[in-house]
Amino acid sequence: MTPPAEPESKPGILDRLRARYRWFDHVMRAQERYQDSKGDFYAAGITYFTIFSLFPVLMVAFAIGGFFLASQPGLLADIEDKIKSTVSGDFAQQLVTLMESAIESRTSVGIIGLATAAWAGLGWMANLREALTQMWGQLRHEPPGFLRTKLSDLAAMTGFFLASAVTIALTALGSSDLMMHVLEWLGLQNVPGVDLTLRMTSLLVSVLITWLLFTWVIARLPRESVSFRSAMRAGLIAAVGFEIFKQVASIYLKSVVTGPAGATFGPVLGLMVFAYITARLILFATAWAATATENLGVAPVEPPAPAQITPRVQIREGPGVPGLVAAFAVGVLGALGLSRLRKH
Repeated sequence: MTPPAEPESKPGILDRLRARYRWFDHVMRAQERYQDSKGDFYAAGITYFTIFSLFPVLMVAFAIGGFFLASQPGLLADIEDKIKSTVSGDFAQQLVTLMESAIESRTSVGIIGLATAAWAGLGWMANLREALTQMWGQLRHEPPGFLRTKLSDLAAMTGFFLASAVTIALTALGSSDLMMHVLEWLGLQNVPGVDLTLRMTSLLVSVLITWLLFTWVIARLPRESVSFRSAMRAGLIAAVGFEIFKQVASIYLKSVVTGPAGATFGPVLGLMVFAYITARLILFATAWAATATENLGVAPVEPPAPAQITPRVQIREGPGVPGLVAAFAVGVLGALGLSRLRKH
């Protein structure tokens, strides 16, 4: 009697959704790639280097401000008078003395800030490029060497800051305030619906510019560049998500920084959350691009490990235990046969 066949297990709800909707299957593949490549770990590292890099950047900014104020004694005197009129007591004089000492040491502060900013920036760029490379699942080749790797990271960091500067400039040109000034100059500020049109236009311009920046980051910052075609859709997803996150974050920060604790720690915590969410968004978009159908078909596969054949040679001297047992059995059978023959 044949045993009854085991009932087939039904696929779960996620498996049914993945089989029915291609876009949902793509999202799940991207999530699996993100988790397998330790996306949260790399996002935390990028956030750390982002916050760490701010301090030397602030030192450079103070040095630049010191050089500017040193060449403008009238402006410096106005600032000192403003401090003394706003802050009372000896604390005002202490602030003025601190500002004057910072201006006097502007050269050393600028040099130390530049050196520290370069060191922290290279660490930030190396972590970002490593994270993007892992999301793409690229094969790791022999490292090109310490000096060559740092020069490559320096070139990538320079390109990133240039692209960011262009993005900020274009975003400023496309801002609603600047457009409103242009409309006021043209005398069209009272046209019905102009405010809504300006907001929508500014939003579209911001998404478009961020899309170009994220596409460049996803396609060109990994250790081995990929095509823009594979990164454009991922860059658009990241740009839309980034714009939504900016709108939500602006509303949240306005409600957080109203209290004394929020005014003290809110900006730092807000910057950390902003950097972390942005890093996760870029890495997930990269994983989405890497798990697209066209990229899965050409994904490199590591060759199998070489097989090792180890021959075993066993030498036995004499008949051994099995041979002795067999010989004994043959002897017993022969003796029984001879005894029967003698009886007959």
